[in-house]
Amino acid sequence: MPQDNLAVSPTPDAATPFLIGDTMTGGYGSGADILHECTIAVNPGEIAVIVGPNGAGKSTAMKAVFGMLNLRIGRVMLDGEDISGLTPQARVAKGMGFVPQTSNIFTSLTVEENLEMGAFIRRDDFRATLEQVYDLFPILRDKRYQAAGELSGGQRQQVAVGRALMTQPKVLMLDEPTAGVSPIVMDELFDRIIEVARTGIPILMVEQNARQALEIADKGYVLVQGRNAFTGTGKELLADPEVRKSFLGG
Repeated sequence: MPQDNLAVSPTPDAATPFLIGDTMTGGYGSGADILHECTIAVNPGEIAVIVGPNGAGKSTAMKAVFGMLNLRIGRVMLDGEDISGLTPQARVAKGMGFVPQTSNIFTSLTVEENLEMGAFIRRDDFRATLEQVYDLFPILRDKRYQAAGELSGGQRQQVAVGRALMTQPKVLMLDEPTAGVSPIVMDELFDRIIEVARTGIPILMVEQNARQALEIADKGYVLVQGRNAFTGTGKELLADPEVRKSFLGG
């Protein structure tokens, strides 16, 4: 994928992460807090992975960054701007690409129509971006006129990621992108995610396959009960005896 069209400019202040959910505390509606002073961040070209046990608040942390729940404490900063008060739709306009775990494609539309839907906020000619997505996911070019609902699980996820890329996002957020796919398909999706990160786009990802995700992560966050339990590079967390014992099966 050519770098000039999808790459983002470096953050103006190297000390401030390009995207950060800073000390986030909050939950859904008027319910109890799910997140407790949770912080996650990612910089251009990085892959940051959120892992942890079921119910740890991984997807909730992602949704908090995207504006889908109320924060009582903390803030979300994107490219030096406080976007804490913005709706998810406004955050997309600011440059957030978000791929939810489920219901992330239009099954009755063709692959190409799904991708074109991703360009809904653009007013320019998006055909070059469409070609970039097809270069990244060649199988989608082959199936461009096929209904997306007829695709395999892994191919559907490629459509979902491709549609998010059509917005030319400043940051890409993926909630469980390999859920329900085979190990071979998981490896292929991770390879494509690495390729996207190499264009300069920061990637924030929630993953249930913790070991495999940390292997490709520049930065990892292990959450437990909505709190940061461990933070480090992917390699550091994979080598940490406590992380291995508690979360990676020894």
